[in-house]
This record gives sequence, C-alpha cells and structure tokens, in this order.
Amino acid sequence: MVRRVRGNDYRVLAGPDQHFTPTLTVSVVVPAYGGQQQLDLVLAALARQTYPAELTEVVVVDNGSEPPLRLPAERPDMTRLIGCERPGRAAARNAGLAAATGEVIHWLDSDVVLTPGAIEAHMRWHHAAPYVVVTGYLRFTEAELPAELPADLEGYFEPAEPHAWIVDLVDRTDGLTANPQRPFSLHVGGATSVNARLIRAAGPMDDDLVLGQDTEMGYRLWQAGAVFVPEPVARAYHLGPTMRMRDKPSIDRVSHAFVADRIPAYRWLRGHPGRQWKVPYVTAVVDGTAGYDSVRASVDALLAGTVPDVSVLLTGPWDTLDRDRRAPLKDPALELVLVHGHYEHEGRVRLATTGDGGGHAGGDGAVDPAVPYVLRLPAGWIPGEDTLARLLDLARDEGLGLVNVLLRESADDVVTARLERAAAFARARLVAAPGEDLDDAVDTVSGVVWVDGETYGFTTEARTPVGRRGAYRAGVEARAEVERLTAEAERLRGQIAKWKEEAGRWRKSAVELRREVSTLRRRVAAAERAAQAQAQQGLRTMMSATKRALRKRLRG
Repeated sequence: MVRRVRGNDYRVLAGPDQHFTPTLTVSVVVPAYGGQQQLDLVLAALARQTYPAELTEVVVVDNGSEPPLRLPAERPDMTRLIGCERPGRAAARNAGLAAATGEVIHWLDSDVVLTPGAIEAHMRWHHAAPYVVVTGYLRFTEAELPAELPADLEGYFEPAEPHAWIVDLVDRTDGLTANPQRPFSLHVGGATSVNARLIRAAGPMDDDLVLGQDTEMGYRLWQAGAVFVPEPVARAYHLGPTMRMRDKPSIDRVSHAFVADRIPAYRWLRGHPGRQWKVPYVTAVVDGTAGYDSVRASVDALLAGTVPDVSVLLTGPWDTLDRDRRAPLKDPALELVLVHGHYEHEGRVRLATTGDGGGHAGGDGAVDPAVPYVLRLPAGWIPGEDTLARLLDLARDEGLGLVNVLLRESADDVVTARLERAAAFARARLVAAPGEDLDDAVDTVSGVVWVDGETYGFTTEARTPVGRRGAYRAGVEARAEVERLTAEAERLRGQIAKWKEEAGRWRKSAVELRREVSTLRRRVAAAERAAQAQAQQGLRTMMSATKRALRKRLRG
C-alpha cells in the first residue's frame, strides 16, 4: 500500500535518516552548452556518489556546443553523451528525459557539483513514496575552478552563498509542510529529482517558454499529485552565480510574461478583470442536455460572477446534431441546438462530447489537468455573484481537496454541486487502494467538507446577472469617487492652510493694533497730565496776578 501524505506534510514518510535498501534506478540528466571545465568537475562529483553505481546512469546532453563536448576520464561508468540541436535548456532536458531509463529522473545543471551523499539523500525519499519531488540545497561559490575536483569540497568551495529565496520559502512554510499555496516553486532544475512516472503524468518541460520552465513543470507535477521535499542533506555547489542572481528584475519580467498564462496559482500576475488565460483558474462542468433555459441560467451566472478566471465545459452529444432547417421549431433536438448555438462562439465556453468531461478532476477527459479547480454544477442551479469566490476561498484557505455543496435533499434524491481540487484527486488516485472510494482517498490526503448551498448563494430563481463587469464598473466608480473625495480633501486641506495663514495675519494685526492702542493710551494719558499741569500753572499765575492787583488797590 502506498503511504499517504496529507497536503505537503512529507514528515509522515520518515526522512533522510531512515534505513533503506537501494533498489530504484536513477537517471541524472545533465544539459550542457559549452563549459567543458565545469562539466568535467560535475561528472567527477557524480563518479564519487555513495548511491550504488549499478543503479545510476548519467545522460549528458550537448545542446549544440562548439567545439562539441567530450566525456572526461573521471565519470560514472554508465554515462552517455547525446546531442540536441534545438536550442534551450528545456529542449535539452526533454532530449535527456527521452533517452533516460531510470525510475527516478535527477535534473542536474552542468555547473552544479554534488556532494558525495547527495543522490543517496534524494533516493531515500523516492524509496519512501513514488510521488515525491526532492530538491537539494545549493550554495553559490565564487572560488576559482580547480584543475581537478578536490576531495574536500567544503574546504575548497566555501565560503559560499545559500540559495536565499529557497531558504526563505522553506523557513516561511515550516519546511513546506504548513499548507503552502505554491510548494511547486521548489522545483528547480539545478538539483531536483522526480519519479519518472510522475513526469509521464505531468508531461515534459514546455520548450515554448523563454524562461520559467522549471517552475511551470513544477506546477504540473503538483497538479499530478506531487509532494515537494526540501532536503538539506543533499548539498551541492553552484560554480558561480546564476543568471537570475545577476539580473533578477529582468529575468522576472520575461518569465512572468509567459508563466502567467500557464500557472493559475500566480494570482498576482492575473490582475486584469476581463481577459482569458491559456489555463483558467476554474473550469465549471455543466450538463448541456438539461434544457436551454436551465443551462443558460447556470452558465450565464458563472460567467457573470466575481471570479473572471473561469471557463465552462458543456457536455452533450454535440457530434450528433443535425439541425432541421425546414421545421426548426419541431426539431426533436431543439434544446441542444439552442444551447449549441448560444455558446458556440463564446470563448469561455467549450462544448465537449458526452463522456469527454466525465469523472473526477484531473482524470481522463476534456478538463485540462493543469486547471487547479473543477466545479461540477447541475444545470438549473444558479450561483450568486460571489458564490464561486467564496467556495474557492474555503478550499484554498483550508487546503481542502473537495467541497460538497448540498443543493437539495429529499426522500427521493440528493442534489449536490462539487468543487474539486485537481491536485488532491491526482494524489488520491496514486494512493487509493483497490475498490476504495476516491472521495474517501481525497479526504485522507487533503480533506473533504460539506456546506449548505443556500448559505453560499445557490438558488433556482432566475435573475439578471450583474456580473463582474458590473462589479468592475462599480469598482471604477468607487475609485473615481475615492479620487474625487481625495481631491476634495486636498482642496479643503489647502483651504484650511489658507485659513490658518489668514488667522495668523489676523493675530499679527491684532497684536500690532493692541500695541498702537497702548501707545495712544500712553499719549492721551501724557496729554491729559500735561493739560492738567498747564491748567494748574495757569490758575496759579492768575491767582498771583489777582493777589498783586488787590494789594495795589489796598495800598492806594
């Protein structure tokens, strides 16, 4: 029985210290373009690995080097050199993958020197479970390239810088065990190993991508049910800095322009409110045979919701339609004809022949296995504008593999909708025992819950959809109102500043006026005192004159 991991908590698989008997074969795929001296060191390090040599093969892919690469004397016994004329690391890796025979594929860059126990540390995990992706810890050294590989790698290549963003990712997520949203970011081609069957399920690297092929393939491995394991014991030295370390902003700019279309989990790259993407975030599967009005009510509501990143798969016998041109209203297949005609040219709706879209998420069928979530909705049931968004939030925040929605329950039947996470169903298929219900297996690896449809806004009442365009317009209007109020606040702040300045002038004028009044008061008081003194002096003079006149008269 295959051991089960819930979410990405690989700790249940024991760990790198567990005892195991090596039985699995491993193919180390090394794409190379030039750099013969680095390649010599890489192959010498592979020749010194502790994992059994008879279980290890190395496939070196010369990606058009001039002069052509050669194999050095110190290398593993089972080493082959093949050519790949199509330029690009993804194409070279795919060529190596096609030539590899191992049960495990170990990607290795041609400038990465493994420490002796690195491959053994990887293979312990692969012996514990067939669906793990293991990434070693790289350290970036600036040491001068030696003529021969030294015995003491640490002594020669240190000091070296760690792979900072991987260390940060692992630290932030408790070693990728704490329900990480994007554990597939750990899939880097420099020193990562993957079970070959998992690669066959996910598909090879996308060589149409300019950059970001490692991450995009990691995402598809996640969709195929992979568990991602960071292994610090599997250490390696990168000879010099990577291109990303030298020019990260430019690398991210180019990479994001392409991976946004292919990795729905990168939500921040999908901010446009209306455009479509190669891989949608959600695909809703609706039975197109349930009648035109019922189908239209459900599909239009889905397309008008607040989750714009959605596609709809309508199932039905579309290949059997032969429209009655003479008496269309009497056509026994009229309902199908109406559904087909109504959505034939809608880019977000795809018409799949009955049987292609059945089954569960991630299984064989018309649903793209790269789509993270699949909603299976009975026709005639109408979700509210934010219904799908709320269900997605529940599934994502709780790390759930399945959200069952109870729409109607009676003595005769139970009607449900289902939101399925494709990665959880892919994992469940890998671990399910013969005869085990797949939903039960999903519950063990990811979790299953039941919710009430009415609580989440499902109804059978037809309504005019406002839709995300209405929400977008409301958002635009709200932003315009915010800008208007911000401008008004700025104007009022300017007016307040003006009033404060005017008040300051008034205070200054009042002070000056108080000073003038005080001066005038002093002057008035002085004038009054002078007048009083003058009056008193005049009175004394007059009295003196009067006295002299009286004395003259008395003497005469």
